[in-house]
Amino acid sequence: MTALNWAAAEAALTASVSWCGDEPGGAVLLFDRDGLRAVAAGGVESLATLAPFSIDTVVRYASVTKHVFASFVLAHPELISLSDPLGKHLPGLAPATAEVTVGQALDMSGGLPDSRECLTLIGLSIFTETRAPELLAFHEAMTRLNYPAGTEVHYSNGGYRLVEEAMRAHGLKFDDFLRRELREGRGIAMQAAEMWTDPVKGLATGYWHDGASWQMGLQGMHLSAAGSLIGSGRALADWGRALLRAEGSFAGRLAALSAPRHLADGRTTGYGLGLRRQQVGTRELIGHGGSQPGFKSYLLLDPETGIGCAVVSNRDETNGSAIAAQVLAALFGEHLPEPGSDLVPGLYVAPEGADWIEVRAASVVRLDDEVAVYPVAGGGVDSLSPTSRLELRMDGAAVVGETGHAPARFLPVRPEPIPADLDGLWHVADLGGALEIRDGAVIMGAGPTRRVMPLQSLGGGRFLFTLRDGPWLRRICLARDGDDAFDLVLSRARMIRYTRQS
Repeated sequence: MTALNWAAAEAALTASVSWCGDEPGGAVLLFDRDGLRAVAAGGVESLATLAPFSIDTVVRYASVTKHVFASFVLAHPELISLSDPLGKHLPGLAPATAEVTVGQALDMSGGLPDSRECLTLIGLSIFTETRAPELLAFHEAMTRLNYPAGTEVHYSNGGYRLVEEAMRAHGLKFDDFLRRELREGRGIAMQAAEMWTDPVKGLATGYWHDGASWQMGLQGMHLSAAGSLIGSGRALADWGRALLRAEGSFAGRLAALSAPRHLADGRTTGYGLGLRRQQVGTRELIGHGGSQPGFKSYLLLDPETGIGCAVVSNRDETNGSAIAAQVLAALFGEHLPEPGSDLVPGLYVAPEGADWIEVRAASVVRLDDEVAVYPVAGGGVDSLSPTSRLELRMDGAAVVGETGHAPARFLPVRPEPIPADLDGLWHVADLGGALEIRDGAVIMGAGPTRRVMPLQSLGGGRFLFTLRDGPWLRRICLARDGDDAFDLVLSRARMIRYTRQS
């Protein structure tokens, strides 16, 4: 029987709530199958009203939505199967996308591009409004995947958007499932709001800090079932308890959502259907986090003991994963590893293509996706993340290993002069994106949105430039393919090709 130290867990929970009364805040809830065991909250839910943040404050769960949506998909086996190709339900998709299965779309192995990052790469801001029908047409126009389905795992919201559209094609809406199964069926107050501007009763304001002051979070893109769920900390804990109790229609649901998924070569990946396996000391727990401008959330569950921790916050820098892990580590008497690295710091690039990393003291950035890394016996590091998987070590001056479960090799960057023949007008003909390169800089936008972003050489026809977009600072890789084409690449979107405009 597992020894449980409830006093230590409550102390860790209380210590994690350091949010001040005049700043955005959050709440942390420790629970078991029977109810709440300890809660703490701090900060305010609105800088306008200064109303205190509580466990009943309504927030955006962001990507915690994913496994709830996957539960909706699993509830309709008569209409849709995890083995179905997406094209069976969405006949307008291009062949590469149509062949990805529903299961691969949900378990991050499908290579499906992320809508938001694709929009960034064609010059559309986080604040630009886009709606579901036009975004489906946007994905239908995409002819390339980030990587061949089943060969790698990397986080992307694109699969959840497409599977939601497949459900919608059958006349099924996510919020109808929430109403029937949760709000009316179990008294769990969760709802899906598809646009950021949809009015939601009691919804707190989310905030991010620009270095000088708090700013209100905002997103113009249709949210999709990748991140549309809204509710309180109490509701999130109630959902977690329902999964752990496994009663009625919830029998076997947590096991189905967290069941191992596999790559094409049979290897397991650690990411299920919107839930990831997370090591807390010697214990393997199940959880998922969420992040949207101004909101952070996390749900971490231990099916063996029937215990979980929920974290919700309306401030952008909250580390919900660390908070939940610290609380449950204290409960179980487990030790959490400290991040660190023996890799030589610096910029590295793959021998060919757009892949690059930056090694830092205790993290590695790959294609602009930064993840903490942890030392491993015998040398090297492991990210311990199923969706930002890095297993890397030094091999002479090179960094080698696996990224996203795929073999990888990176060499130290050898900068070269920015070639003058990059100058000119470039466009993405099928998606409508356009940019200019002049005097070693990428130029996007018009009028007051015009941005001039200097190129930094990685060598071998690869370059980085930095784009500021609201709360985000994005480092984008430009990788040439001959004289008249290049790809713009971020971690979740690696297939946006620009050609020279004649």
